[in-house]
Amino acid sequence: MGHFSISDLEQLSGIKAHTIRMWEQRYGLLRPVRTATNIRMYCNDDLRRLLNVSTLCARGKRISQVASLSDAEMQEAVLACCNDAHDYHQQVNALLAAMLSFDEQQLNHLFNEAAAWLGFEKMMLYVAYPLLQRIGLMWLAGTMNPAQEHLLTHLLRQKLLAATDALPGVPLSARRWVLFLPANELHELALLFMNYTLRARGQHTLYLGQNLPVEELGVVCDTYLPDAVVTVLTSQPERSRVAEFAREVSAHCGNKLVVLYGPLARQEGLELPANCVSPQLMTDFLALVGEQEPEPVAA
Repeated sequence: MGHFSISDLEQLSGIKAHTIRMWEQRYGLLRPVRTATNIRMYCNDDLRRLLNVSTLCARGKRISQVASLSDAEMQEAVLACCNDAHDYHQQVNALLAAMLSFDEQQLNHLFNEAAAWLGFEKMMLYVAYPLLQRIGLMWLAGTMNPAQEHLLTHLLRQKLLAATDALPGVPLSARRWVLFLPANELHELALLFMNYTLRARGQHTLYLGQNLPVEELGVVCDTYLPDAVVTVLTSQPERSRVAEFAREVSAHCGNKLVVLYGPLARQEGLELPANCVSPQLMTDFLALVGEQEPEPVAA
């Protein structure tokens, strides 16, 4: 059960705090409890209801009408109205509300619809990633239930694997990339998405996944002969060891391009070897992939 302040609700829903207070007072929309110091605190049910209300009001429904709906009626109305392929904010709200309800069927439905409208890559960039950023805010607020996050990340992982398997085969002569996560690093979604985008662009990938000791890269590079090596640094290595880790990877990979992605790789003042790059955003990584593609040979 989450414990959100009104500023947390504002960040997570996109609804201004003064509007939330007005809706609460006028329509009894939310049911906060007060702390010993008289501060309103809201629970997961309040957040889920606010997200659904936000979705319906953004589709032109009157707040007075929406506030009178039961939770079941509101959820049914949300499913019926999330049909704008480019209304990313409302799609994210609907997904977050479904996650809070542990509603796997609705999560699956919403992700599948977004992928059908936008294509899989755009769904990940414009819907799934903003959703994960909202979840990050909940972790920072101390209001995230690990089971809810596991439900969502497991579902996204399944979809990434299925989408990658559905891609056509890539010839061994294509540009080659090794993808891995460092020792004790288990946050895999970004690396799985990078693997999908590379394969979708006709690149060859060797996906080594989670928890690979860096010293194993030498034999991998000697055998597979990659053009580039990619890793994502979310929780590993320790912040103070990132530069040393980059030097180790660079040494094992010779002069190959090394891509370090993730929050630990974006430290200000971080000094990296000359063959290492650290894209700030996933779209920067995709631009880098485009730059690395060989020029077509003239007929």
